[in-house]
Amino acid sequence: MFSFLKRYAVRLAGVFLLNLLYVGLTVFTFLMIEPFVKLLFRGSLDGLSPVSAYVVSLLSAVFPLDSARHSILVLILFAALLYFLRNLSAYASQWVMAHVRSDFLYQLRNRLYDKMISLPLGYFTKESRGDAVTRAVNDTQEVEYTVLTSIQKFLTDPIALLCYLSFLFFIDYQLSLWAVLLMPLSFLIIGLLSHLLKRSSKTYRQRLGVLLAHVEETLSGLRVIYGFNAQERAYRKFQQLNNQFHENQKKVYRQSYLANPLSEFLGVVSVMVVLVIGGSLVLSERSSLSAELFITYIALFTQIITPVSNISSAFADYKRGEAALDRIRDFLAIEDQVEDRPDALPVPGFWDEVAFRDVSFAYADTDVLHHIDLSVPKGQTIAFVGSSGAGKTTLADLLMRFYDVTGGEIQLDGVPVERYRVSDYRGLFALVSQDVMLFHDTIFRNITLGCDATMEEVVEAAKAANIYDFVMSLPDGFDHVVGDRGVALSGGQRQRVSIARAVLRKAPIFVLDEATSAMDTESEHLVQQSIEALSKEHTVVVIAHRLSTIRRADCIYVLDAGSVVEKGTHEELMIQKGTYYKLVVSS
Repeated sequence: MFSFLKRYAVRLAGVFLLNLLYVGLTVFTFLMIEPFVKLLFRGSLDGLSPVSAYVVSLLSAVFPLDSARHSILVLILFAALLYFLRNLSAYASQWVMAHVRSDFLYQLRNRLYDKMISLPLGYFTKESRGDAVTRAVNDTQEVEYTVLTSIQKFLTDPIALLCYLSFLFFIDYQLSLWAVLLMPLSFLIIGLLSHLLKRSSKTYRQRLGVLLAHVEETLSGLRVIYGFNAQERAYRKFQQLNNQFHENQKKVYRQSYLANPLSEFLGVVSVMVVLVIGGSLVLSERSSLSAELFITYIALFTQIITPVSNISSAFADYKRGEAALDRIRDFLAIEDQVEDRPDALPVPGFWDEVAFRDVSFAYADTDVLHHIDLSVPKGQTIAFVGSSGAGKTTLADLLMRFYDVTGGEIQLDGVPVERYRVSDYRGLFALVSQDVMLFHDTIFRNITLGCDATMEEVVEAAKAANIYDFVMSLPDGFDHVVGDRGVALSGGQRQRVSIARAVLRKAPIFVLDEATSAMDTESEHLVQQSIEALSKEHTVVVIAHRLSTIRRADCIYVLDAGSVVEKGTHEELMIQKGTYYKLVVSS
């Protein structure tokens, strides 16, 4: 966080100086009390304390103080001017701080979103999407409400406290010692409360993430919930999670709201103690503290209550926001599984093949692939087949370098892919996955995702994906909005829009991961035509359960339990009557 704040050092210094001016003007305003009281009750300015006498001498150099009535008017007008300048400096401080707060949150949200779209693919096997959203939105908002507000108070109130105490010691150091002795007790009590608040706030953040995750899952699975009449069960679970969050939220609010009144009460107790001790000194006539100066002292001492209260509440708020900061820090600290080397090179092109050389891979402690040797030659159609869990999709993920191998290496035209920039290497591929992701936008903008293209280019891609005729049958054509996750389209239509998106990318290698699994026979036939058209000009890698889509592949790799057990054309593998033959017969 403080690395973020470094860029605002000049503005924060300006806030500090404006706050210093604000406090100085406040002190000068209160120094008008003593001469005003003397004029009001004694009719003269004789016997003023040195500080008040100095201020009056400066004022008399500009305005003549020749009579009590005229002097009172001058003092009132001067105090009004000081109040105006005081409030003006306070507004200027807030004005400068507004930019810091807004820009800080702007930069933080950008950082969080950038991290979110570069998270390792395996992140969401342990964490929920709702929790990630909570960190990016709610935790960031919490930082604004608590941490940034606390920093703003820390730039103002400690200055005010030190300045007020300095003047109070100057007026009467013995009386001021009592005030100083009472302050550590206040800070100790508030500190204990702050520690409890941080712990409660951390639980609050976690439970909010779980609650939002359940809401997100509910909206994504409404069709399934309706199909199984599971509305009541979903509601009961939400009610349970919401109740846990509600109870913790009340605890956080109660602890947070206690900080300010508690610190104010302790401040008032301190004032009462000072009134008793100071009043005794004035009445004893053994002290140099006059009644008029004591009134000034009390007025100035009451100003300490606000900064002490603010500092106490700022500590409480910071501890509350620190839980959100910890979650944001942990989120930003997630290590990327695939990163560029410092000396990474641009990809010169794809000329020959992408080859797996003795490749092994494991998720955490779970081995998935074992000693894979295969090649994807340019211009050919290669297929990966096997039962569920055999490692087909993991093989495709390694091919596109969504993960780095844990053993062996993948080579592009004989060069290990780790030597190339990740973005350049992934630019060689266009992916059409089983789980098609369409955004709540027009067909045109879904097809042009990730690239700029003309309507003519989009039309050409739509024709290549056999989706053009369907799009033109819609009232809005390419401006038709597909709905959330493409709900307005059928599974086959969504898949063909996805293929059009991949065609428009103009990548040399197409990866089709279960691209026909969600289709009826007619849609599968149309997609198969698209794949055959693509294979004439591109390298195509197909992962399929429906083996009818890969009969014309140049080479089929059969996987079982993370190993390649067979390879060859459809005809060659059928003759062997091995694993592939059994898959075909049983399909």
